[in-house]
Amino acid sequence: MASADKAIDDIPAKAKPFSVFERMVAWRYLRSRRKEAFISVIAGFSFLGIMLGVATLIIVMAVMNGFRTELVSRILGINGHIVVLPAGEPFPDYAALTERLEGVDGVRLAFPLVEGQALVSGVRGAGSGALVRGIRPDDMLKLSTVSDNIVEGDMVGYTAGEGVLIGSRMAASLGLFAGDKITLISPEGDVTPFGVNPRVKAYTISGVFEIGMSEYDASIIFMPLAEAQAYFNAGGHVQSIEVFVDHPDDVDQVIPKLREAAGEDIVITDWRQTNQTFFSALEVERNVMFMILTLIVIVAALNIISGLIMLVKDKGPDIAILRTMGATSGAIMRIFFMTGAAIGIVGTLAGVFLGVIVCLNIESIRQFFSWVTGTVLFDPQLYFLSTLPAEMSLGETMTVVIMSLTLSFIATIFPAWRASRLDPVQALRYE
Repeated sequence: MASADKAIDDIPAKAKPFSVFERMVAWRYLRSRRKEAFISVIAGFSFLGIMLGVATLIIVMAVMNGFRTELVSRILGINGHIVVLPAGEPFPDYAALTERLEGVDGVRLAFPLVEGQALVSGVRGAGSGALVRGIRPDDMLKLSTVSDNIVEGDMVGYTAGEGVLIGSRMAASLGLFAGDKITLISPEGDVTPFGVNPRVKAYTISGVFEIGMSEYDASIIFMPLAEAQAYFNAGGHVQSIEVFVDHPDDVDQVIPKLREAAGEDIVITDWRQTNQTFFSALEVERNVMFMILTLIVIVAALNIISGLIMLVKDKGPDIAILRTMGATSGAIMRIFFMTGAAIGIVGTLAGVFLGVIVCLNIESIRQFFSWVTGTVLFDPQLYFLSTLPAEMSLGETMTVVIMSLTLSFIATIFPAWRASRLDPVQALRYE
């Protein structure tokens, strides 16, 4: 009899931390039983909460990353990363200066620019104002954001210096197609004895481009530089030189080289200064959304605490029996720690899987819900983009996973510690 008791006592005593014995007991406590249905329901809600919280964080962060990337690529796709302006008088020889700036290490493209506002009209009458940008035909071919996205017509007329390029939304609103005439009306016209007459001139549409950013597709016209200089009475001058660099985030390293290559007084602004308010607002919104959505994971972790505490109360006699058989308080703590941690680990992995699936099919999901609701979700007129972007970041995904697992483990410690401190005598007194 003594030898049998000794064998029973030796089984848990020889069990190593997180051994098969402890994992077996933890798994039995996770399994649903009829008399423990309520506890299983709490565990199920904890699992769903962590899964949805992790998935939501991953999806929202991916969409906001994609939103920022698409905006940066489109905004900087037609606007220079660095704008070089004359400090005083217009550049005396902008062609030579442009060539020197383009030869700077890290510069991908530089071109002179003439800009002006005009009112446009077409088949359906006058439209809204438009921004006319005068760019040399050779430079326009290098501006791939526009030249590679011609949806109607071609660049032949533009390269010949006789046609203009307009956005798809402007063409739709004015009822125009490639080959039609678009009329430009500028208030800065010719001076006559009767006052200043608005300048009115019609240009042939060489091509229609679609960048994918509704604001640009509806308001920008590209015109050969010589035509723009003549239309806006700029003479042989340009307003600025726009510079595109290989890495937009490294403009601080390129700016001193540009000043040195210019060899004259110039004023330089970069894309961060021009769009500072816009991108700062995006960053603040992104951080706030992360903090708010983290609360979902915290609430799910609190559900783990409540579920485990109820499980400890229900399993009090079982814990007492295990202790009398020789199980240490550390073994009991590890058993309940694994029980709660399993919910957090499986919930986190399921959340990552769900988040990845949604991110990979985000545009199809948007179109499906638009079809179901009969409304336009993510309206391009409001959000500037024609599709819903999603760009997952490995670093952010790992941050979400680590945060979720950490909160789950922390939530498990107190109930597991309470189970390990249970007195077997008190637990078995009324059994």
